[in-house]
Amino acid sequence: MSLTERDQKVIWHPYTQMKNALPHIPIVKGEGAYLFDEEGNRYIDAVSSWWVNIHGHAHPHIAEKVSAQLKTLEHVIFAGFTHEPAVQLAERLLPLLPGDQQKVFYTDNGSTAVEVALKMCLQYWVNTSKQSRSKIIAFKDAYHGDTFGAMSVSGRSIFTNPFNALLFDVEFIDLPNEQNIAQLKAKINYLSNEVACFIFEPMVLGAGGMLMYEAQYLDQLIETCQQHGILTIADEVMTGFGRTGKYFSCEALSTKPDIFCLSKGLTGGTMPLGVTTCNQKIFDAFLSDDKLKTLYHGHSFTANPIACTASLASLDILLSPETLPNIQRITARHKEFAQQISGHPKLKDVRQLGTILVMEWETGTDSSYLSELRNKLYLFFLGKGIILRPLGNIIYILPPYIINDEDLMYIYQTITEALNDI
Repeated sequence: MSLTERDQKVIWHPYTQMKNALPHIPIVKGEGAYLFDEEGNRYIDAVSSWWVNIHGHAHPHIAEKVSAQLKTLEHVIFAGFTHEPAVQLAERLLPLLPGDQQKVFYTDNGSTAVEVALKMCLQYWVNTSKQSRSKIIAFKDAYHGDTFGAMSVSGRSIFTNPFNALLFDVEFIDLPNEQNIAQLKAKINYLSNEVACFIFEPMVLGAGGMLMYEAQYLDQLIETCQQHGILTIADEVMTGFGRTGKYFSCEALSTKPDIFCLSKGLTGGTMPLGVTTCNQKIFDAFLSDDKLKTLYHGHSFTANPIACTASLASLDILLSPETLPNIQRITARHKEFAQQISGHPKLKDVRQLGTILVMEWETGTDSSYLSELRNKLYLFFLGKGIILRPLGNIIYILPPYIINDEDLMYIYQTITEALNDI
């Protein structure tokens, strides 16, 4: 049997209706911006394998560091013990983050990083006994993960529908703009005595449709929250580590959040790791002789030394002299192509920020995640050797930073073909 046939016998894939799923492509090798299947076909990984692989596949520097760490220490319980990779990663990461982040809490992925952030905020109000605050503000089209807390602060959609009755109450607001910012600030003012925290994806809502909004309006929302002591959580799981043209999207803000959630590009796509960082104010609320004020949260693989080592190696590459110019190059190429196709009759919208380029196809009433156009586009690009995984009628490009101009131009040309042929 082929690898695909063996897969069909034993595997249940994510976000997939297995009854009529397209055959899963058996990938046997990755190299740079490319993936290779068992028949030798090459694909350009234009979405960085779900946005995680920022430096390309099988990067030799990460592989070398991980291999050495495997021979030294593969894992140790992180309650009562510590190790060099975890401490060094926190030491290097905290100064890079906007604002005054002081502490790192390790988890396993983006969703659990969000869970920890929410628990920090809710328990902050319990521990400080200032007020009983349990309401959370989030954006209507947000996506923060698939665990229950993360689902609760995500917009209600096909991802959450079976569980809506079990999710906790959240005050959802529209994305801010010039027309509604005053209304949104008034709503925060009105709810201020009930709200524990405001969680947001800065400037780009990922799985909710790659929706974009301006930093100046997010600044105003954060400022309003700070006036009332409402804690703020920046979910930079997708936007972190260079995606929006800066190392972190919140660098564009003049006000800084209390908490950051990080994952995806953290390890360069090598393996799972999540991070929740916080400022001193949050941390101090848990310091007490009262054991009940402890943050009782942890995972078996918390601060796994191999994952921390991969993250340190990824930071080496991110901060190397070559990476930022590559990010700027991709940003410039995206901007040029966006200008070329803007106004195309088949496109409802074209939007771009940093290395993220988004094209929303005009489909009339069928513009949902389940749009019939999705499979047509997906298969069209696969047939051309490009991996682009549409969000319904939305095509987006988030390539590894090492992608060359030739491959970028080929992707753009193929998108132009699709606009003419589909």
